[in-house]
Amino acid sequence: MCLTTIIRDTIHEKGPISFRDFMEMALYYPGKGYYTSSSERIGKQGDFYTSAYLTSLFGKLIAKQMEEMWYVLGKRPFTIVEYGAGSGLLCRDILEQLSQNKRLYRNLSYFIIEKSEAMRRKQQAVLNEKVRWVDCIKEIAPINGCVISNEVVDNFAVHQVVMEDALMEVYIDFENVFLERKLPADSTLVNYFEQLNVQLPRGFRTEINLEATSWLEDIAAAIGNGFVITIDYGFPSFELYAERRNKGTLVCYHKHEVNYSPLQNVGEQDITTHINFSALQHWGKQSGLEYAGYTNQACFLLGLGLTQQLAQVEKADASSGNSKILLHTFLHDMGKKMKVLVQKKGVNGAMLSGLQFCERL
Repeated sequence: MCLTTIIRDTIHEKGPISFRDFMEMALYYPGKGYYTSSSERIGKQGDFYTSAYLTSLFGKLIAKQMEEMWYVLGKRPFTIVEYGAGSGLLCRDILEQLSQNKRLYRNLSYFIIEKSEAMRRKQQAVLNEKVRWVDCIKEIAPINGCVISNEVVDNFAVHQVVMEDALMEVYIDFENVFLERKLPADSTLVNYFEQLNVQLPRGFRTEINLEATSWLEDIAAAIGNGFVITIDYGFPSFELYAERRNKGTLVCYHKHEVNYSPLQNVGEQDITTHINFSALQHWGKQSGLEYAGYTNQACFLLGLGLTQQLAQVEKADASSGNSKILLHTFLHDMGKKMKVLVQKKGVNGAMLSGLQFCERL
């Protein structure tokens, strides 16, 4: 039975479902969702690229930041937890770089939390015995180290809302085709904006990522001493709810082409939204995470020595021109669009190299 039929039958049985539930099924339905099927999703044969796919340099620079965190935490046994490790390339490159520090590597534990069995099998094929897979961060608490996610939170299933006389939530119905219906939003969604001191103008459509807030609460509870690095597409509230984004930020990717039709190609296209970094900072603080810094990926990597690393690439292979391509990618394309939020717990006064050029949050 195809996924479209499964969702259609669910609607016929239960009535219209929230867009959040539709998106969850489209992306993660066991064996048939976009991320849970065996199809290739990342790279030339897939639908999109990540920084880790483009070059191992990305992971090596992230590893340098983690090594600095290890020093800050007193050179104690260090745990890295990566959410949604994709093809496993970021993990591979981080471990390769950290292996040069024998003391750190000897006392390093690396865990991956991956909800897709298909992706987990791909990761296990390329990663070494240092890595273990768990289903929940609670299994490895308390953590002394770093929790990282790279382009993960933007794929959490979101509620879609529209401000009319009151806040309305988008539901999905089926009448020969999938279609939208709007119903009054419940108090949890209304409270989300009240907590962030956001007032949407009439006609404004946007998304609410409640899963991101509960995800961060779980991370905060699991960390004893350490850091959280969240790398993703997104904005602070004052940018995310600017008038020019009054139709929301939801985007779909299918065979490297962009569309804005999540009700099509069900289970065959990525569905993503920009995340609210102000919300992550707000709920993180409520859960015991302190703000360490926020910047774009370009500035984060520059602080970690991007230009010096690229100079070495150029010296090693002066004829390829790869360094110029990577520089443009990291400083202009993905570099400006991707943002980095670092939060901490149980850490006093640490200044991290990747946060030398912070932005307003």
